[in-house]
Amino acid sequence: MGAKSTATPGKKALTVLIADDSPSSRRSVRGHLEVLGYRVVGEAADGLEAVELFGKLKPDLVILDIVMPGMTGIEAARAISLKAPVPIILVTGHSTDKLSTEAVEAGVFGYLVKPVAKKQLLPAVKLALARYEEFNSLRKEVKDLKEAVEARKLIERAKGILMKRCDIGEEEAFKLLQSHSQKENKKMRDIAAMIIEASRLI
Repeated sequence: MGAKSTATPGKKALTVLIADDSPSSRRSVRGHLEVLGYRVVGEAADGLEAVELFGKLKPDLVILDIVMPGMTGIEAARAISLKAPVPIILVTGHSTDKLSTEAVEAGVFGYLVKPVAKKQLLPAVKLALARYEEFNSLRKEVKDLKEAVEARKLIERAKGILMKRCDIGEEEAFKLLQSHSQKENKKMRDIAAMIIEASRLI
């Protein structure tokens, strides 16, 4: 019995651009995505090609390998985000705090760990799309893209603190921040900063 597609009947399939210098990795990820109901509109063998293809194809989602010749996945993510913010997923061998900070600043909204398995893809895509929607909410609160990126870094840290202390998921943590923001009539970044400061004192 085949895998169930995630595409909603009558709804346009999400378009995806994949960038990886390994043809077999690209083929594997493409196959997984297509089974899940997504439409791969382009494949790039390096970061520079990914940036060029993004400008031409305007996909709904971009999946970038972190290690590519000429331009890394993070450099490509930064260049793509400057053209137009879009959900970006980074494929990496491992994740570190330093990498996470760089990735957030570059416009990355999710991670996949090599080798990419089909069961990883759907949660990663859903999480990246959810984080992207959060980012769009932030952009309405602040003056410019740079300020939104700075706000997102604070909110990601505050979400992590809430998730750990309250034993809740990422979505619940964001909603908690959002509700406090509305209740206190303050920006989410200010609420996030208060949570981070309070966690230092505890």
